[in-house]
Amino acid sequence: MDRRSDNGPTKAITGTVRGRVQGVSFRYSMQQAAVGLNVNGWVRNLPDRSVAFHAEGQAAAVDALVRWAHSGPALASVDEVDATRAEVAGLTTFEILS
Repeated sequence: MDRRSDNGPTKAITGTVRGRVQGVSFRYSMQQAAVGLNVNGWVRNLPDRSVAFHAEGQAAAVDALVRWAHSGPALASVDEVDATRAEVAGLTTFEILS
């Protein structure tokens, strides 16, 4: 869902990244990318060796983070990114969840 804030439209995306994305600093790198883009949300490893994330913020910044997820950090090998619109939760940080 989109909302409008003082800084423009707010967008939220929930997604899953598949490939060689665990054990390659994907979560930490995504957190750093999100902080640099002023995007809030979370990222966590899943039992099937994929990574799940939720990102919200300025629409252009969220889109940029999803584009980043298609390549990830240098040691990652991303096969697929599934991203769908989500409700804006009003998160204020970007956290690595266990």
